[in-house]
Amino acid sequence: MKNPEVQSGFARVYAAQPGLPHAHKVTIECDIVRGLHAFTVVGLPDKAVEESKDRIAAAIKNCGYESPKRSNKKIVLSLAPANVKKEGGIFDLPLSIAFLKASGQVTAATDKMLFVGELGLDGTVRPVAGTISVAALAQKHGFSVLVVPEENADEAALISGLTVYPVAHLKEALSLLSGKKATRHIHKHAAASDTEDSFDIIRGQEHAKRALTIAAAGMHNIALYGPPGTGKTLLARACAAVLPDLNEDEMIEVTTIHSLVREMRGALWRPPFRSPHHTASYASLIGGGSGSVRPGEVTLAHRGILFLDEFPEFRRDVIQALREPMEDGVVSIARAAHNATYPAQFMMVAALNPCPCGYWGSARCECMPHTIEKYRRKISGPIADRIDVWVSVQEMPVESLSLQKKRVAGETVRVRESIHAARERQRRRFTGTKLSANAHMTARELETHARLESDAEKQLVDAAKRLKLSPRGYHRTVKLARTIADLAESDTIQVPHMLEALQYRARTL
Repeated sequence: MKNPEVQSGFARVYAAQPGLPHAHKVTIECDIVRGLHAFTVVGLPDKAVEESKDRIAAAIKNCGYESPKRSNKKIVLSLAPANVKKEGGIFDLPLSIAFLKASGQVTAATDKMLFVGELGLDGTVRPVAGTISVAALAQKHGFSVLVVPEENADEAALISGLTVYPVAHLKEALSLLSGKKATRHIHKHAAASDTEDSFDIIRGQEHAKRALTIAAAGMHNIALYGPPGTGKTLLARACAAVLPDLNEDEMIEVTTIHSLVREMRGALWRPPFRSPHHTASYASLIGGGSGSVRPGEVTLAHRGILFLDEFPEFRRDVIQALREPMEDGVVSIARAAHNATYPAQFMMVAALNPCPCGYWGSARCECMPHTIEKYRRKISGPIADRIDVWVSVQEMPVESLSLQKKRVAGETVRVRESIHAARERQRRRFTGTKLSANAHMTARELETHARLESDAEKQLVDAAKRLKLSPRGYHRTVKLARTIADLAESDTIQVPHMLEALQYRARTL
């Protein structure tokens, strides 16, 4: 019996549909029979995949092979499984190879090879989105060779255990099948996404710096409020500089997300920092769009910071939509034909003024009482309850801004080291679990991982009654105190840790 992978008139090639949290394996089969000319692609293709017929026909012709549109035969290209939506031009290269094999113009065993790439009409192989998720799938399913566009080779090489061949033209891919190996060297480089802002350039505001250090150590949500020009935005951007680097698993996870939306610039070892404008739409922040399930800013900020400047100026429905990802660390998007669940485990940093003009409490404030009330009500109780740290950033004395005054050198490095040490304590504590930071603990996990001394617990109970903390607020205070104890290298939560945590829970705005 002939092998169906190489027999004349039929061929099978493997590809993948990129996605989150993982890509989907796609088996491409080509069948050619005598009869009236027909050239069809089946298997739930979108418009881009349907149009691939014209791209691959032109590319094959311009590479010197017989085009599928010139034969008096019925050609069927099937992408399985049929219930998975196939999107984009990523299937052009494997579709071309499947046809060339089925028509007998190319003979090669491809059962251990996986192909991705979009074709130009002249046979040029163009880059595609989501290559790293395809590489992870290839490794998982036992493929030994991954053929990718030249521009995507470095990205695919981040996954170990694969032989990655970059190709710039369809002819190169066909040469590879004939036994000629690609000779380009693949660099496993890392692209930093650090920020120029740091704690070193910020004069004063020690209380705010301390609060941001605690928030960054445990990935807690934080709100900075105060008059305009006091440094709230600068503090938020500087916070990105003190976050520790991602580990390898986190790097691959974050890089996969950014690759899918074509925001790849190499491996992302630094936590992402996303700062959408306050006019951002619901779909751009949460995800989705017109008939799509594209990841939004909350997913692009996964493992990093989502900075929302002028927080109350965001649309009310956009602010309310943050409740689920802030609580669960994931966001679910449902559309008529699509649905997806994306990771959204971010640290939210919100900056806001106390009133529309920003000068509430001083003689300069010109806001009417009802205007101030409407402004503050944009931040509802459920959202405010999910913010662990509230910090007032007040105006600085003019003398402290003197350019002659020396800055505190090396402050950013020292803060980053202390945060890294606190994160390492958390990693050891959460060994064997999916937790990565204190803010992600559930109420049940608090009983195991957050031991309170009796006096500290008494302080919390008394304060909870006085401040009328909700059960969520109660548990979030314990998480915050656990992070403060980690920074102090303490195994238990003591009274000073609890008192500091409680002062941040009080929302005076």
